[in-house]
Amino acid sequence: MYACVCHAVTEDEVREHIASGACSTREVRRACGMRAGCGSCIRRISSLVREGEPAPAPALGG
Repeated sequence: MYACVCHAVTEDEVREHIASGACSTREVRRACGMRAGCGSCIRRISSLVREGEPAPAPALGG
């Protein structure tokens, strides 16, 4: 599925960049070579970035 239709960037491509270290929408867009477009992809890319964030470590009980 496309994350960005304007630049033909797929969700899989976005996930690859996130796995390679992109940790913000801006970093993903830069890694994909995306320029300004209609902007409808921002919400979807942001969601994928949040999905890619590691879960917080559990607090150590003492």
